[in-house]
Amino acid sequence: MARIAMWSGPRTVSTALMRSFGNRADTVVVDEPLYGYYLANSAVDHPGRAEIIASMPADWREVLAQLSGSPLPDGKSVYYQKHMTHHLLPEVDRSALSGLRHAFLIRDPRQLLASYARVRSAPVLADLGLAQQAEIFAAFGGPVIDSADILRNPRAALEALCDALGLAFDEAMLAWPAGPRASDGIWARYWYHSVWESTGFGPYRPPADDDLPPELASLAAQCEPFYAGLAAHRLRP
Repeated sequence: MARIAMWSGPRTVSTALMRSFGNRADTVVVDEPLYGYYLANSAVDHPGRAEIIASMPADWREVLAQLSGSPLPDGKSVYYQKHMTHHLLPEVDRSALSGLRHAFLIRDPRQLLASYARVRSAPVLADLGLAQQAEIFAAFGGPVIDSADILRNPRAALEALCDALGLAFDEAMLAWPAGPRASDGIWARYWYHSVWESTGFGPYRPPADDDLPPELASLAAQCEPFYAGLAAHRLRP
């Protein structure tokens, strides 16, 4: 059984990648299982905050025990876990992650922040999870895939990722039916409209020079060392 923890920040095609894995016949997916814990133990105000907290375990120990030890349904051998890395607050014992197979989804911080600024204002480094992502990689290693590489050539990128994870590539990962899924978090109605309309990965769009708001340039510079350190290990389809 493969228990895959895919660590990413926001605006990195993470939900589309969850769709891709969820379209495999051998795979069960879970959507941001630490989100309820994160909201319950921080002052962050996200859409649907109270509803999310009420619907999910607020104890990280309970969440990680389930992710590492619960059996899968018959016929399923892959447990794909979509994680937002900033959900790992400092109190989470990193050793509790050792039972998972880790992978990392990254995006150039200038592109990430340009996209983020269109949906939320005034982000800070903690909102993006890059420091935690680098920390988990240093502790456990695992394949690193860049979202731009997925969009440029989904087949080649997914073949490389599956190979690195010890999985056979499945053609079903390249396209999926439009619409919501039972596996989507209850926050999907706030964030997943474009994914609900999708039937596959969208085209890669090269960034324009003026995409990044000037006020986020300093934050992009803070992010760059974390991104560069992970990007040095990325798969090259």
